[in-house]
Amino acid sequence: MTAGSRLPLLLLLSLPAGAACAQSATPADYPNRVVRVIVPRGTGGLVDVVARLYAENLAGRIGQQVIIDNRPGAGGTIAGEAVTRAVPDGYTIFVSAQDTQVLTPILRKKPPYDPVRDFTHISLIFTTPLHIFVHPTVPAKSVQELVAIARANPGKLTYASLGVGSTQHLAAELFKSRLKLDIVHIPYKSTAQATIEQLAGQVDINFTAGITLFPHVDAGKLRAIASTGSKRSLARPKLPTVAESGVPGYEMEPWYGLSGPAGLPAPIVDRLNRENAEVLRSAPVRDRFRSDGLEARPTTPGEFTARIKAEIPLWTKIMREAGVPSQ
Repeated sequence: MTAGSRLPLLLLLSLPAGAACAQSATPADYPNRVVRVIVPRGTGGLVDVVARLYAENLAGRIGQQVIIDNRPGAGGTIAGEAVTRAVPDGYTIFVSAQDTQVLTPILRKKPPYDPVRDFTHISLIFTTPLHIFVHPTVPAKSVQELVAIARANPGKLTYASLGVGSTQHLAAELFKSRLKLDIVHIPYKSTAQATIEQLAGQVDINFTAGITLFPHVDAGKLRAIASTGSKRSLARPKLPTVAESGVPGYEMEPWYGLSGPAGLPAPIVDRLNRENAEVLRSAPVRDRFRSDGLEARPTTPGEFTARIKAEIPLWTKIMREAGVPSQ
């Protein structure tokens, strides 16, 4: 081997490991092996169910297997950190969320990553309101009745969330702040775990997207009293919003998107952005979203990144006004 032929190899070996792998990626051939989708939620919840349907339809479009890797806990940052450590070659992508990219990083005194710089944001996928569920031992049938019970029993009622900084946590804390309530926070790793505990009567209130909880409502094991969006839930249009229930201006409508590690090559970003839009237009996904009360929201990478950047100062202000402490 001549000195000239060794030079490219020496340059490649001098690169950081991740950069070397990214350089060896061939976007023109992408994808030519299994694609992993990291999901910041546990199995069985709404996001997991939707992610699996999404992955199945994405696999059909790209001609490769797409597998789900559930990484629940810590307000989604366990999943987020895993993504930031992945090689930026398009074979590890991420169902990013409002809590993983906005809420939890704001609440952490030492955030585990930068929500913009450490990721490549590809497209928004969907938005969904949360729903407020109560255990039958709490005799509230409306928001106002729940408020009255909470005020009469300060520190007695409990609510579930998916961890500090999760959308469920912030939805409940904003509710408490607006209404000056004392309700105790109990964090869980997954929606399934929180649901099991609530059905057993171990937790009183659950702020969650909740489509998987509605069968329990229909069976009389839980009661849904309101949704948290700006308009009524497509899944349960007869259910009033929190704002309609006497808390003007209250709104919490979490979003979920498609992201990857920082440095994802532009051709791969463009391919995934196009495929995302097509998957969201496909009949199976469109029909499932409609039945689950989800609104498909495909965007350009620039629009998605701009949304995240705009929400960080907005939610920082909201959290400070609500008195939510840093962790």
